Amino acid sequence: MDFRQLETFVNVAKLKSFSKAAEKLYITQPTVTNHVQNLEKELGTLLINRMGKKISLTKAGTLLYKHALNILNSFEMTKFELDIFKGQIQGHLDIASSSVPRKHLLPRIMSSFLKEYPDVTFTVLEHDSRQVINSILEGEYDFGIVGANFGNNNLEYLKIMSDRLVLITPKDFRDDLSNFDTINMEEILKCNFILREEGSGTREALQKWFNERGIDNEDIKIIAYIEDSDCIKELVTLGAGVSIVSEKVISDDIKLNKVKALYINNFNIEREFYFVFHKNRQLTPLGETFKDYVLENSKLY
Repeated sequence: MDFRQLETFVNVAKLKSFSKAAEKLYITQPTVTNHVQNLEKELGTLLINRMGKKISLTKAGTLLYKHALNILNSFEMTKFELDIFKGQIQGHLDIASSSVPRKHLLPRIMSSFLKEYPDVTFTVLEHDSRQVINSILEGEYDFGIVGANFGNNNLEYLKIMSDRLVLITPKDFRDDLSNFDTINMEEILKCNFILREEGSGTREALQKWFNERGIDNEDIKIIAYIEDSDCIKELVTLGAGVSIVSEKVISDDIKLNKVKALYINNFNIEREFYFVFHKNRQLTPLGETFKDYVLENSKLY
């Protein structure tokens, strides 16, 4: 079995595209097609369903994909150990991350990691926590960093960071209140609410808290669901409403007096952030090294 053909097949399966696989591997699309067809011919079975521009794995393709990842990762492990022997660690890491760790943890982790391993390169992709989880389960990414534990027997969640949820309001809200004073939930339920989209860790934690206290979404005056926390903060700054966000997200905005941050009485939600990966898939050696580095250093930030 040709390793190049196997690598091509894995990238087609991950990216769900022959053209994107060709672009990533720096080969032509006909070469990608040829690699997959030769692999199918050698194995005597169809691996990929082709329906116009849409592709999907056959049952045989799904089975091969699971084993192919481990074969390629074992090969990468061999190369990695040889690089260590030669005193050089290099490679590329794709990191899928939800917004809070992407903005407030990853830059510092990556910066210090690169000082130790200067020949490593990164691609950082922003998704909400649910999207990160789905992409790992589907084999699109080897690991990710998320702000919610959705629970899955196939996934390993390793806690790396904690944060607290706080209410943010326009800076002129309740002149008698200063930053990080406490307010009752009954009062803020009268306000216009701006919430994160479904699938975000912040939304998941907030929804769970509401459900436990019998607060229905219809009891809240929700005016918008927004993916981007910067857009949410700007809307709050402009007086459109209030929101509940991670405390780390608004530290700079507090210093600049753009918004007011308040704690809510009996609302003490500590969010956990996790490094997550598939239990039944071997991480690449570089991915394993990065995982260990994150676990060792995240508490420093």
